[in-house]
Amino acid sequence: MEYSGVKRWIVAVVVVLSLLHGGVLAEPQVPCLFIFGDSLVDNGNNNNIQSLAKANYFPYGIDFPNGPTGRFSNGKTTVDVVAELLGFDDYIPPYAAARGQQILRGVNYASAAAGIRSETGRQLGGRIDFTGQVNNYRNTVQQVVNILGNESSAADYLSKCIYSVGIGSNDYLNNYFMPLYYSSSRQYTPEQYANLLIQQYTQQLKNLYNYGARKFSLIGIGQIGCSPNALAQNSPDGRTCVKRINDANQIFNTKLRGLVDSLNRNTPNAKLIYINAYGIFQDLIQSPSSFGFSVTNAGCCGVGRNNGQITCLPGQRPCRNRAQYLFWDAFHPTEAANTIVGRRSYSAQKASDAYPYDIRRLAQL
Repeated sequence: MEYSGVKRWIVAVVVVLSLLHGGVLAEPQVPCLFIFGDSLVDNGNNNNIQSLAKANYFPYGIDFPNGPTGRFSNGKTTVDVVAELLGFDDYIPPYAAARGQQILRGVNYASAAAGIRSETGRQLGGRIDFTGQVNNYRNTVQQVVNILGNESSAADYLSKCIYSVGIGSNDYLNNYFMPLYYSSSRQYTPEQYANLLIQQYTQQLKNLYNYGARKFSLIGIGQIGCSPNALAQNSPDGRTCVKRINDANQIFNTKLRGLVDSLNRNTPNAKLIYINAYGIFQDLIQSPSSFGFSVTNAGCCGVGRNNGQITCLPGQRPCRNRAQYLFWDAFHPTEAANTIVGRRSYSAQKASDAYPYDIRRLAQL
């Protein structure tokens, strides 16, 4: 191909890319996305620590372009979907692997089995609890200061980023409702326990705020009582969700939504939203066919009743019709479910999906 032909080809490619991005080469809607949480969004932080809570083997990641990265799904997680919708052209790296200028796009600190309380998940081995994740973020902030040259520039930059926090599931799953390992359910009523969790959660949010965070997306706990694991262990018919677990989850969620109001009123320049993951999942469970699901009570991959007594084993063959399953394994949603939750978190389809507004609006503020 002669030079003029190459030149025309390059121009054509640039034009096509520009059209795909709405007329201009798109920049992300926010400069960076920082992610805190547990196995629902962990993308590799547990890979190299002594823990049973790992997913860096097939068939995990069977539908993900990079294979088994450590994500507890067959494909993308909810924050992967949100990152795409925010305009990021690549996935946010895990803290364990994030290096150099890469951290300016954001970092994922999430750790499988982690909770708000430090003891949560200890029976599974190593994990990085919420406090540890916030401490790791502090280390990142110092690196951002070094890259940008001074604290003022770093503070201005970080104030525009979104901080996604989705933690608390394990404080029920791998703590409160595991009485053989933990005494919390004997020490506290569900109301008292939720108060305790919110108190600790609040302190960590304030620590993030003190290190530059201003835009927070707080993700509520989903319906743990409807997971294949809960159904396998506690449901008489293997289909009816476990009410006492879901009731406790809703107590926590109500208090978390209240925390959003409180901090929005009392924290200068902070903007917090609440994502109603519980309500979104309720829609998927109550009207599965409307969303393309045919199986809501069993994992696509797993062992035992409901494929929910043990998570997916290395090399195990999963179901073929993965897009029709709500759950990938005993605890975690499929990419199909994560995609719906991520999209409705970013752009609310119902007024109850996000409060007081959705992630798209948060990015604009």
